[in-house]
Amino acid sequence: MNIDWNKNPLIPAIAQDATTNEVLMLAYMNKEALELTLSTGYAHYFSRSKQRIWKKGESSGHTQEIVDVLLDCDSDTVVLKINQNGVACHTGRRSCFFTSIKENKEILEQEIDVNSVYSVVDTLYHTILERKNASKEQKSWTKKLLDDKELLLSKIREEADEVCVAIDQESDEQVIYESADLLYHTLVGLGYRDISPDRVKQELARRFGMSGIEEKESRKK
Repeated sequence: MNIDWNKNPLIPAIAQDATTNEVLMLAYMNKEALELTLSTGYAHYFSRSKQRIWKKGESSGHTQEIVDVLLDCDSDTVVLKINQNGVACHTGRRSCFFTSIKENKEILEQEIDVNSVYSVVDTLYHTILERKNASKEQKSWTKKLLDDKELLLSKIREEADEVCVAIDQESDEQVIYESADLLYHTLVGLGYRDISPDRVKQELARRFGMSGIEEKESRKK
C-alpha cells in the first residue's frame, strides 16, 4: 500500500468523474503533489514541462474536488475520483480525451472560451505543441519551423535583429509588430525544446528585485 517514491519519483494520476466514471485527464504526481492533494482536498499535480507543482484550476478556476484516491495493485498509479468544477482540458473541453482515433474526428465540443481563461502566451504555446504533435500531412508555418531546426534558429535571429532596427529607427507600431514576431518565434523555440513559458516566468520572478550584477554573479555559483 506504500508508494516507492525512490523507485517512481513521478507516478501517473488519472482523474475520473466520481459520478459518471468518465475519464477526464491524465497527469503526474510526485510525493508532495499527492500529499497536497490529500491535505487540501483538491487535485495537485507535478508539471513535467513547468517543472513545478500546480493546483488544477489555479489559472482557470476549474478545480477538481477530491472524493477518493485509489492506488493500483502495483502501487505506482493512482485514480482520483473527483468532482470537476468547469472543464478538465486546457482546450475548453470537458475531457482531455476528445479525439477518436477510430473515427478520426473530435467527439467533444469546446465548452469554454480558453482565450478568456488563459493568457494569450499560454494559449499560443499550447497551439504550438499541438502543431508539433500533428501529422506531417497537416502543414503550417509552425510545423515547418519545428521540423527544421536551422530554419527556426535563423528566424529567431532575423526577428531579433528586426526588433533592434525597429527600436532604433521605426514607429511604435512597428516595434510592437516586430516584437510580436520575435515572441512567437521564441515560443516555437521553447516548444521545440519542450520548455514551458511558465519556466521563463519563474526565472523572471526569481530575478525580481535583484540587480543585474547580482543576477550574473548568481549564475557562477
